[in-house]
Amino acid sequence: MITKETTDLSHCDFHSGEVLLIDKPIGWTSFKVVHIVRKLTGVKKVGHAGTLDPRATGLLILCTGKKTKEITKYQDGEKTYKGTITLGKSTPSMDLETEVIEEKSIEEVTEEKILKMKETFTGEIFQTPPMYSALKVNGKTLYNLARKGKIVERQPRKVTVSKFVISNIELPEIHFEIACSKGTYIRVIANDLGEKLGCGGVLSSLRRTKIGAFSVDQSLKMEEFEEKIAQSSLKTS
Repeated sequence: MITKETTDLSHCDFHSGEVLLIDKPIGWTSFKVVHIVRKLTGVKKVGHAGTLDPRATGLLILCTGKKTKEITKYQDGEKTYKGTITLGKSTPSMDLETEVIEEKSIEEVTEEKILKMKETFTGEIFQTPPMYSALKVNGKTLYNLARKGKIVERQPRKVTVSKFVISNIELPEIHFEIACSKGTYIRVIANDLGEKLGCGGVLSSLRRTKIGAFSVDQSLKMEEFEEKIAQSSLKTS
């Protein structure tokens, strides 16, 4: 496994298969990370174990070559996130990727109400996937339909939230940490919590800190990985 502690990549065989921990920067799609890793390593077969939205940062596990067969193992691991929910606003994407379409007062929102309501989002819960997502319905990607102003019926899905801790409340912002099963949309939790509080809510920041036993602290920033690739090329040339 290639992590922050890996000092020499000259012995890595990306074609046969390697597992790479990357800290995805804000504004990048997960596919952009995959594309650049393909370009840097010269390996076509590269996949990631769980999408992060463009505005999210944090741990992305990538597999190359034959290791892509192990992607499911990493996808199935519990995910941990830290982030911020901003109350009083609603957007179509449930985060700040799209424009605010509604604003409501948060005067009636108290810390007690927030803490009580967040308990309804722990354990096994049902979520309706957002239109702005990479999920496909009848072969069509939802976010492509959403950008055309179309809305299709989505079936609620059961997910598990094993931990939902609110670390700080600075209204309109709520700072949280969530540990959950694969397929959980943190944006939907932000939206649904806001709806239950009667004021709306959007996910205003998100960072994935863990996937299973792996931490973002072990991961490489893209520029660090690029530098290590360059150094290993010099050693082997």
